Amino acid sequence: MPKRINVTDFNLAATLECGQAFRWSRQPDGWYEGVVGQKLHRVRQTGDILEGDFDSHYLALNVSLPAITATFPKDAPLRRAVKKHWGLRLTRQEPWETLASFIASSTKQIVQIRQIVEHLARRFGEPLNATHFSFPSPDVIARASHEELLACKLGFRAKYIQAAARQVADGKLNLAALRKMEYERALEELMALPGVGEKIGNCVLLFSCGHENAFPIDVWVRRALERLYRHPVEPSYFGRYAGWAGQYLFHNERNQ
Repeated sequence: MPKRINVTDFNLAATLECGQAFRWSRQPDGWYEGVVGQKLHRVRQTGDILEGDFDSHYLALNVSLPAITATFPKDAPLRRAVKKHWGLRLTRQEPWETLASFIASSTKQIVQIRQIVEHLARRFGEPLNATHFSFPSPDVIARASHEELLACKLGFRAKYIQAAARQVADGKLNLAALRKMEYERALEELMALPGVGEKIGNCVLLFSCGHENAFPIDVWVRRALERLYRHPVEPSYFGRYAGWAGQYLFHNERNQ
């Protein structure tokens, strides 16, 4: 049932367009449409009013953003990024879709990643209506032919997504268990997969496994760190919520 609530310290556009999730699209009337799990959601923000069919847990609306940003280092570059994009929150996504999406992200821009994920959903997912489809399960991707995966514009990533799908489907990789592991061990588990390096592993841990200290470093974040800081900066510099800080830096750099 559609909801209408008052939200503070929340920016829907920044949250859905900051490169952490790929199933959302902004409609001409200002509504965002996106598939979460087996359900299509429509949501819109006008001022401090959030309305539509949305998942409060997915949007992390129960999190105190001021409490999180209070743990950030008090440096000027980060303060500016947080102020400019205030209200950006980390979404709480499903681990398998997150893993597959970020394997597909290798060397791709966000618009291309969205296209690949949409191809996978349309070819292998379950229809939710005439135009929207759920993301396919690891079992389905594990059984797909290499040619079918290549038709989704995956290129060299096709073999990596299928290898990950087979390990998840076979139970060799328990994605749910990553949440309970120590960060370092969880990252090792993911990086044992073909095609998964530190950046992809950290994205999965940050966006779907609750490891909020995970700090993905891609070309945008590396550029931000080099441009904004005069000395080398390690992820630990940003504290226990380093992943939140990194997402502000990432989104700010892309919007320069």
